[in-house]
Order: sequence, then structure tokens, then C-alpha cells
Amino acid sequence: MGAQLRVYKQKISSAQTTKKITKAMELIAASRIQKAMARVRASSPFARAVTRAVSAVATHSNIDHPLTTERAEIRRSAVVIFASDRGLAGAFNSQILREGLELAALLRSQGKEVAYYLVGRRAVGYFQFRRLATEAEWTGDTDTPQFRTAEEISATLIDAYNRGGGEGGVDEIHLVYNRFVSMMTQSPETVRLLPLEVVEAEEEPTGAQVYPLYEFEPEAATVLDALLPVYIQSRVFNALLQSSAAKHAATQKAMKSASDNADKLITDYTRLRNNARQAEITQQIAEIVGGADALASGK
Repeated sequence: MGAQLRVYKQKISSAQTTKKITKAMELIAASRIQKAMARVRASSPFARAVTRAVSAVATHSNIDHPLTTERAEIRRSAVVIFASDRGLAGAFNSQILREGLELAALLRSQGKEVAYYLVGRRAVGYFQFRRLATEAEWTGDTDTPQFRTAEEISATLIDAYNRGGGEGGVDEIHLVYNRFVSMMTQSPETVRLLPLEVVEAEEEPTGAQVYPLYEFEPEAATVLDALLPVYIQSRVFNALLQSSAAKHAATQKAMKSASDNADKLITDYTRLRNNARQAEITQQIAEIVGGADALASGK
């Protein structure tokens, strides 16, 4: 019986240690999520301004720019998956990987070849374990994304798009990332980056409204050449920031759940230890009473 008590004591101690770790990780994630949300909010005005500028040029000019024109034949599609470098975030990585693979299956069903571009060690490890080929990988910068990473990703994607599917590049690009909705909800998001889809195009005029007249200096093609790389960088950077915020929220939620489970384990093991102790005391009392009865009957 004493051995059983020691086992329960060890299990209680282990659960308490686990709770301390998960609680600390929960508090760390809570502090990081605020900074990540602040970065998302800070980047939004610039992203909206660039989007409006690209929208104006694309809507009010008649040029056919390579980044805005749908290609006659799409042979090869790029799928950029934004995961994280670390785990302990519940279903954060698994759901985004599943979303990316489902998109790839859909593209293959349309007769397109898929090229994978991965962000985060978890995505890289997943593809390496299954021996799936990838075009490019970026790791080590998912918790606190830096703009230089967005520049590297954007440059690689634009180069692949300019080469085209017939030259080993791609004909369209899709981003797959977790969008931060709230502290409890992170939603997988799929966006076609190229050919360009302007998501904030200006509304049609109604009634007495008249379109403004636009004059581009330099010409519209030169303006698009300068604006589109910036637009793509802002979209990629926003995906990195959204993914980072969603990951910290998922980590906080997962660690809170782990702490609650540790509390439940401590309660259960404490009750079992108390029951075992009471059974041991009862047995000892029974043995003492039995011995006393034996002595009394011997006399």
C-alpha cells in the first residue's frame, strides 16, 4: 500500500510541474499576442493605401501588365503554405497543412501541376517526412516576422511567375495562411496572389457621380511596375503577421487547456491518494484490533 501512495505522490508532483510549465507558456503567449496584434494593426493603413493605388492604376488604365493578366494556359500553380517554427499550438499547423494539401488536390484535379513554397519548420518537417518535393523554404522567422523575409518570399515568387510554367516557374500563386479572427478563433485563409486580384476596387458610380479623371506620370505601365512588387510584399507580409498572431493565440489556448487538464489530474490523483491512505489506515487499525483480540482470547 505504501508503494501505491508513492506512485500517486509522484504523479501529483509530475502534474504540478507540467502545470507550471504550461502556465508559464500561456502567459508568454498572452504577452506576445498583444504585440503581434499591434503589428497587424500598424501594417493595415499602408496595405490599404497600396491596394487603393494599385486599384486605381489597374482600373483606370487599359494596359495589359504581366502581373494582372490571366494567362491563356495555366500549367503550374504555386501554393505558399504559412505554418510556424514551433508546435504546442493545438491544431494550428495541422489545419493549415490540410488546407494547403486540399487546395493542391483541387488544382491537380484541374490538370495543373503544383509547386510548394513553405514557411515555417513545421511545414518543412511535414513535407520532408513524407518526401514531398518543394521549391523553396523559409524558417526561423515566424514568431516575430521581419519585412526582409517578406521581401525574399516576394522576390522568389515574382521571379517564378515571370518565368512561367513552361520555363520551370509558375503561372499562378496561392497563399494559404491562418487569419487571426479572435483569441479563440483562427481561420484558414486561401488567397490567389497572382494573377493580381484587386480586393478593394473602387465602387461603380451611381446617380450624379462621375468617375475622376486619372493621368499617370510616368505612364501607367511604369507605375504598375513600381507598385506591384510593393503590393505583393505587403500582402505576403500581412500573411506573415496574421499567421504569427494566430499562432500565438492558438498557443495560448492550447496551453490554457493543458493547464486545466493538469489541474484535473492533480485533483483526481489527490483523491486516489487520499482513498489509498484511508484504506491503509483502516487496514492498520484492523490489524491492531485483530492482534488485540488474539491476545485477549489467548489469555
